[in-house]
Amino acid sequence: MPETINVTVEEVLFHKPESGFTVLSCVREEPPQEVKVVGNFPPVEEGELIAATGEWRNSKWGRQFCAESIMTIVPTSLEGVQSYLAAGHVKGIGKKLTNRLLDQFGADLLRVIDEEPQRLLEVHGVGEQTLQNITFSWAQQRGVRDVMLFLAAHGLSGARAFRVQKQYGNSAVNAIRENPYRLADEVRGIGFDTADSIARKLGHDVRSPFRLLAGLRHVMRTARQQGHCGMPVRDAIAETSKLLGVEPSLLAGTVAMAIANRVVIEETIGGERVLFDPLLHQAESRIAAKLARLADARPSGLTMRLDDALKVAEAESGWPLDAPQKQAIEHALRSRAIVITGGPGVGKTTLVHALLAVYRSAKLKVSLAAPTGRAAKRLAESTGSHASTIHRLLETSAESGRFVRDDENPLECDVVIVDEASMIDVPLFDALLQALPRHAAIVLVGDADQLPSIGPGQVLHDILESGRVPSVRLTEIHRQVSGSDIIVNAHRINRGDAPRFDAASDMFLFRASAPDKAVERVVDVVTARIPRKFGFTSLRDVQVLAPVRKGAIGVDALNAALQNALNPPARHKARVERPNGVFFCPGDKVMQTENNYHKKVFNGDVGIVAVVDPELEQFTVDFGGELIVDYLFDEADQLTLAYATTIHKSQGSEYEAVVIAMMPQHHIMLRRNLLYTAVTRGRKLVVIVGDERAVHTAVRTGRGGERLTRLKLCLTRSASAG
Repeated sequence: MPETINVTVEEVLFHKPESGFTVLSCVREEPPQEVKVVGNFPPVEEGELIAATGEWRNSKWGRQFCAESIMTIVPTSLEGVQSYLAAGHVKGIGKKLTNRLLDQFGADLLRVIDEEPQRLLEVHGVGEQTLQNITFSWAQQRGVRDVMLFLAAHGLSGARAFRVQKQYGNSAVNAIRENPYRLADEVRGIGFDTADSIARKLGHDVRSPFRLLAGLRHVMRTARQQGHCGMPVRDAIAETSKLLGVEPSLLAGTVAMAIANRVVIEETIGGERVLFDPLLHQAESRIAAKLARLADARPSGLTMRLDDALKVAEAESGWPLDAPQKQAIEHALRSRAIVITGGPGVGKTTLVHALLAVYRSAKLKVSLAAPTGRAAKRLAESTGSHASTIHRLLETSAESGRFVRDDENPLECDVVIVDEASMIDVPLFDALLQALPRHAAIVLVGDADQLPSIGPGQVLHDILESGRVPSVRLTEIHRQVSGSDIIVNAHRINRGDAPRFDAASDMFLFRASAPDKAVERVVDVVTARIPRKFGFTSLRDVQVLAPVRKGAIGVDALNAALQNALNPPARHKARVERPNGVFFCPGDKVMQTENNYHKKVFNGDVGIVAVVDPELEQFTVDFGGELIVDYLFDEADQLTLAYATTIHKSQGSEYEAVVIAMMPQHHIMLRRNLLYTAVTRGRKLVVIVGDERAVHTAVRTGRGGERLTRLKLCLTRSASAG
């Protein structure tokens, strides 16, 4: 149960303005004791009497009071008022003036400042300017105090309350009273449910226009998080009605208002009204227009004949190119935009080498990029050339979070080759095309049969389906990799055939009859069987994958079991605790789950927790190489345990060994491209743990999961217009 204690601040040991994290050394009168208070709140000054609400916790530095909220207590005794003013809490009142004011008003002075400030003019030395300084300083303090009290009373305390106060300042109370739903759009970490709860407490009508619009925006945001760029009007109304508990007829006006104010963009597709996120609608239009222009333009500075280009390409590859590979070289000579797709082992890397040789023979500057750090590293290793993530290629600004490279400050290159293009979402591809120099070409390389991007859209799939951009599909498995059962089985899965398991191969099936048995078997395979038989290191070389996050055989359950086996929390005193019960200790494997431009770490980056410092409430993650990142405890929600991860999150990465949990309980997610993506993550070893029936279900279920986008339509229209 939360407890409230009254203490006097003796010393501010630490205060971080960005997050409000504060460590205070305080003195408590009843019972007499020294107290260390930690929490997230606005600046506190030495000498202040505060009421802190929270709970006691033990740390390696001793017992601490972890405060969810604090309130400055205005003293009521003559001595208390004198000490309060002597500490300089009210600007404009010096030592001499303090004595004159106390002589006039005594212990009632602070009440007079608060309620009857004009009476201060009765005191010698207080003029209009001094009065203005005093009342302004007092109002500032009272404003912060009132805001934090208001937020705590409505369920927002600690770090979230600090973010709200920082966003709106002393006007936070009025802003929230007027429209609490703005919190979901404007403050990180506050979603619709929290905003709706605050609105209910404030007495807002469940049918208020603010709530109806916020519900619609939340439904559209959810669709975006599921990969869609838009949503049919009828579905948007139905989902919003269900969310808000109001009749659908009430929402027709809300949709019309949202369209009129361009909160959403309406377009009729196939005779059906569809609502689109405005930014995604604009981005898909820009992508289609730019790609169409590139597809129709001849490369600048690339004038060699096809025969000469093929000689250069084959000299680089070391053996003759097959027919689709030769066709890709021909496309590269004729168009500034080409697409190369195909499964594992079909020669995509060989073709990238060949294209590099052709471009470089013409003295063209080539930039290599991929959506994730792991994919970029693999591209660099395979080509022997520098490669970066798309984010780093575009040079993100830490201050604004925007890309430095754009149409006004384009990239300095003649060609951009992007690997793992199936992972690129609409906003990122739009940004890349905007930063492409007018004369430059772009080559997209990827496997269109994998899962689409985590972010909104299905860029590679839509481009290929439109037929608007010159493309080749590589299908022939080359002899140097034809002995791998991983590659052979990946192609079998893609054709709709069940994989074959051989005790002497690099792909195995370990059967499990129930979810709890599957979890036990995964832990055994990762911690004992694979290291013993193949020599791989559990933490560094092996990645566990699962179709879903929740459930008895989901990522969360697997992470908890693997953490307990590989890095038992009992061996650590220091830990970072997240609100959902997950915690990190030194040595834990973690993954970044959102782009953080300030720290230069991005969604999907994996690292190891190096240090946890409970005293300063911060921890450090080593992402490998030279990237070592500090986090505040308040920022732990940007990370998750990564012993296991979803198959979708593993896209663009390859691991020495993967262990795939696949059970009938995953039936909603069991699709061919999901299994195909999981299997192709393993470089040298793939182990499926689970039920063979689940594997067969996935193979039979086809692609599925189509997303509502308009890029294919826009590209098709550009072809018709041409």
